[in-house]
Amino acid sequence: MGNPVQNRRQTLQQLAAGAVALTFPSRNRPTHAADSDKKIRIAQIGVGHGHANKISVYRNSPDYDVVGIAEPEAALRSQAEKQAIYQGLPWMTVKELLAIPGLQAVLVETQVCDLLDTAQQCVDAGKHIHLDKPAGASYPKFQHVIDTARQKNLVVQLGYMYRYNPGFLLLQQFLKEGWLGEIFEVNAVMSKVLDSRGREELVEFSGGTMFELGCHLIDMTMTLLGRPETVTPILQHSSSVNDSLNDNCLAVMKWPKANATIRSSGLEVDGFRRRHFVVCGTEGTFEIRPLDNPQVTVSLSQKRGSYPAGTQTITLPRFHRYIADAADMARVIRGEKETDFPYEHDLLVQSVVLEAAGMSLS
Repeated sequence: MGNPVQNRRQTLQQLAAGAVALTFPSRNRPTHAADSDKKIRIAQIGVGHGHANKISVYRNSPDYDVVGIAEPEAALRSQAEKQAIYQGLPWMTVKELLAIPGLQAVLVETQVCDLLDTAQQCVDAGKHIHLDKPAGASYPKFQHVIDTARQKNLVVQLGYMYRYNPGFLLLQQFLKEGWLGEIFEVNAVMSKVLDSRGREELVEFSGGTMFELGCHLIDMTMTLLGRPETVTPILQHSSSVNDSLNDNCLAVMKWPKANATIRSSGLEVDGFRRRHFVVCGTEGTFEIRPLDNPQVTVSLSQKRGSYPAGTQTITLPRFHRYIADAADMARVIRGEKETDFPYEHDLLVQSVVLEAAGMSLS
């Protein structure tokens, strides 16, 4: 059996490296063959997304060769050209980028309003994509992107940043083992204080902070529970700022034996510290808090594996966003594994995101 503490530490190290497959039974998960001995040639379209700086992860990865960048808007390009993360990359038009010899994949990092049109250009050109979130405001457009990718056997990876969070991976392991019993409640919060620029960028979307921030929590919840029976959005403008942004949002979801509350606001002081994801089951409760530097508190009705009964805190390795996502996408492109998040999952998440944000699916 070995030392339980040492065994647990080794497990957590594996989780942090994204080396353990901790997903539920697959639904039509294709693999994508490529040459595993060569770096994947990848480029980025757009610098306007709030997470566009993830390009640094790919530039530092042994799996990728970042070969170009495009930004159609002159003002955004001018700003980006001064940033260190883009230094040394060749700038070009989108047409030139998609014609790069041997280009296999594209990071789609435009402003949210342009994500889906850009993604469609990429899959039409036969490129795998990492598509940042949320996946646009049009469900039919997103479905067309997915349909095209499916026809061409292309990877579409969404930029939901907690998929390989070690706390979330450990939660899935607990559920896989049945240690929490039957889930009856999920409670999750993801908030921050939006500055004036953030509010201006988001105000065009009626779903407000649920659309922009709550989408991460919805992705996590759908991974665990699948499609809910009902989704009830509660969207409010609570700020004294004179705009129309729904900056205080709640979504309530119901399953046959479980319910979930997802909260997201643009008003919470030090909101990053309180970001959390809690799952309550009949045999235990599992809390990840905060999400960005995850620490787990778990309460168990009885001893489970190396974890004793009662309440305990589990310290996890430092979490760095997107490193595991990038490594996983490389393995899928090379045909070394199946995707953990098939097309059907991403379609489900997008439909629930739009419902929770009170936005149309048509």
